[in-house]
Amino acid sequence: MIKIEKQDNSDFLARSIQHLESSGFEDIKADLEGYETPKSYLRKQNKSLITPDIVAYKNGKKYYFEISLKSEKPRLLKSKWLFLDTISRMNSHGFRIITTKGHYKFTDTMLEDLNLGNKKPIKI
Repeated sequence: MIKIEKQDNSDFLARSIQHLESSGFEDIKADLEGYETPKSYLRKQNKSLITPDIVAYKNGKKYYFEISLKSEKPRLLKSKWLFLDTISRMNSHGFRIITTKGHYKFTDTMLEDLNLGNKKPIKI
């Protein structure tokens, strides 16, 4: 999700972190109070920062997680997902999308638009 939506959806972010912890993920970093903030990347075009929603480790492998909720700025979200997918493939990390009921269609459409249809979102 994009930065302006994080405050409104902090409860879903917390539920997602709980789900990941119960799934065996460790050293979780998230842009949420009580957690360390993940590393941000600077986009040179417009000097904006791209920060993954959640970064976690499992069996020594790093995973980037993005929360997919309906957004009023899908273009920003698409560019963020493409960037994180590229970074994760370059460094042999994992990239997953987390979504919830009422947002499945939006998530599937976004993934198809980005040619990431092979990614199956985690449904919470």
